[in-house]
Amino acid sequence: MKKRDLVIVGGGPAGMAAALAARAAGVQDVLLLERDQYLGGILNQCIHPGFGLHHFKEELTGPEYAGRFAALVAEDRGIEVSLRSFVVKLTKDKELSYLRPGALEEIKAGSVILATGCRERTREMIPIPGSRPAGIYPAGLAQKMVNIEGWIPGRAAVIVGSGDIGLIMARRMALEGMAVKAVIEIQKTSRGLVRNVVQCLEDFNIPLYLRHRVSAIHGRDRVEKVRVVKVDDASVDVPGSAFEIACDTVLVSVGLIPENELLEMAGAEIDFRTNTPVAPGVNLTSIPGIFACGNASKVYDLVDWVTRDSELAGKMAAEYLERPEAADR
Repeated sequence: MKKRDLVIVGGGPAGMAAALAARAAGVQDVLLLERDQYLGGILNQCIHPGFGLHHFKEELTGPEYAGRFAALVAEDRGIEVSLRSFVVKLTKDKELSYLRPGALEEIKAGSVILATGCRERTREMIPIPGSRPAGIYPAGLAQKMVNIEGWIPGRAAVIVGSGDIGLIMARRMALEGMAVKAVIEIQKTSRGLVRNVVQCLEDFNIPLYLRHRVSAIHGRDRVEKVRVVKVDDASVDVPGSAFEIACDTVLVSVGLIPENELLEMAGAEIDFRTNTPVAPGVNLTSIPGIFACGNASKVYDLVDWVTRDSELAGKMAAEYLERPEAADR
C-alpha cells in the first residue's frame, strides 16, 4: 500500500485551495483526487459573473475563478493531480481506495481532506405529487445541460424553489429564448441571494410567487402543466387559491445535500439532518486527521468563503502532519 502525506478528495475550489494552502504550510507530498476530467468542480458550469469579488477583488465568472486556482496547482510540483479518479473506500485509519482509468489504487494517507461538495435535492425529496413525465430536472443538471452540453431542456419552464442555482437558471433560460413562466417558493422570502433575485428575476420580469407551492405535476410523456396553490403561515393550502401554469419543463431548486458518504463510511459522526460532520469547529470531523472543507463541511453562499475556510483546512492538515498529538486535542 502506497503512503502519501496528504490526500485531498475533490478538485473543486475547496480542494484546490486546501492543496495550495497545505503546500504553503510545508506539506511536501499532496495527492489531489478529482472524479471529473477537469479541475474546477461546479464552477466549470457556472459561466455567470459574480465570483471573486472578495478573494480576488474583481468580478470573475466561475470558470475564470477555477482557472486561476488550477493554474497555481499545475505550477506546484508538490501537488499530484489524478483526474477521473473516484474514491470508493475510506477507513478511520486514513486508508483510501480509488478507481482511476485502468487501475484500482490503495493508499495510506497521513491526513485526508474531504472536499467532495454537494449533490442536489430532487423532486422526490419534497415531494411533489403527480405523474412522472419527461421534463423534470434538478436546476444544477439543467445548468450543465445548457452551459456545457449545449442542450436546451425545453421551451417553457416553471422553477420550484428559489435557491441561487434556480434563480440563475431562470435568467439563463430566458437569455436562451425559453419562456420562464414563474418561480414558486413556499417560504415567505427567497432562499437565494438578494442580488440574484434582482438580477435574475426582476430584471427579466419573471414572476416570483412567495408562499406558494407546486401541488401537482401533470403530463403523460412530457410535462404539460403544474398546479400551484397558495399556503398560509403554517404551510397549509389556502382553499380556492389553486391555479395552473402551462409548461413543458420543471426545474427543482430546493437545496443541496453535502456528499459525506465517505466520511460516514470511515465511521465519523454525521448530523443526518444536514448530512454534515458533527465536530467542534469548522473543517473538523470526529476522526483526528480527517478534515472536511467547502460545501462538504457546510453549504456556503459564496465561493470566496469556500476558499477562505478551505485554506484554513489545508493549514490544519499541515499542523496535524507535523504534530498529530497537538491536533488531536
